[in-house]
Amino acid sequence: MTQTVTDELLRANERYAEAFTDPGMDARPVRKVAIVACMDARLDLHEALGLELGDCHTIRNAGGVVTDDVIRSLTISQRLLQTRAVVLIHHTGCGLHGLSEDFRHEIELEVGQRPNWALESFRDLDQDVRQSMARVRTSPFLPHTDDVRGFVFDVTTGLLREVDPAGTPGR
Repeated sequence: MTQTVTDELLRANERYAEAFTDPGMDARPVRKVAIVACMDARLDLHEALGLELGDCHTIRNAGGVVTDDVIRSLTISQRLLQTRAVVLIHHTGCGLHGLSEDFRHEIELEVGQRPNWALESFRDLDQDVRQSMARVRTSPFLPHTDDVRGFVFDVTTGLLREVDPAGTPGR
């Protein structure tokens, strides 16, 4: 029988569990921050931001898009688990950059049903970050929207660049 990637992950987990000790942590993030970022495998958020286990909530999806489900997770994070800050991280070289709606159309042709989710592709990276910041800041479900900041992670240098929420599109 061929071993799958999942089988390899399970073996790694067994090794991990052998040395595991309960850190005795609470579910509330120590640093009271929630990070929303792209799922891109090149982003090691804990390493890039100097975070340790238990420091933050991390919410990831394709593009780091602030969707209804991200708002749901942030609402739980803030209202039940006491986070106060929100950090949004998009990145250079994102697969959603410049992708067209043809992608959804191709899926529809293949499976016979149009996806009910928005693709959320973009042409202007900074404007996409601004849109994400605006979605968080204007959500009626989030009580803490005064500390919301957005960044672009450069996948070639590892540096974050802050995006001015009042900046002009097309930069």
